Amino acid sequence: MSMKILALVSEAISGDALRSALGEDASDAEVLVVAPALISRRRFLLAAPDGAIERANQVQEETVERLDEEGIDAGGDTGESDPLLAIQDALQTFPADRIVIFTRSQGKQNWLEAGVVKSAQERFDPPVSHLILE
Repeated sequence: MSMKILALVSEAISGDALRSALGEDASDAEVLVVAPALISRRRFLLAAPDGAIERANQVQEETVERLDEEGIDAGGDTGESDPLLAIQDALQTFPADRIVIFTRSQGKQNWLEAGVVKSAQERFDPPVSHLILE
């Protein structure tokens, strides 16, 4: 039975990035890629989320395509702008054994990414791991 992995991504990742977080478990995993529609503070204040939703769709589609090409069973979804809500929603239909959160390096993070890893570790039952993308 394969491990079910929920991968929260803010930008497209490759199978190598997933393997960095999971080791060899990545090759036999069933992965649900969730890209939250991260919105800038300015767009948030202007209530203009369309660009964020479009970007999240592109990120999850590109990630799923990359993982599939590398032999990793993956599906994707676009999530709420709040990463924790995106995880919570995904767990309703995808009973993950593990959650992996991929974030950008500190200077490149979206304001919604700040503190998400610690909050997820406190809030969700599946183990949560974190990989910073350079």
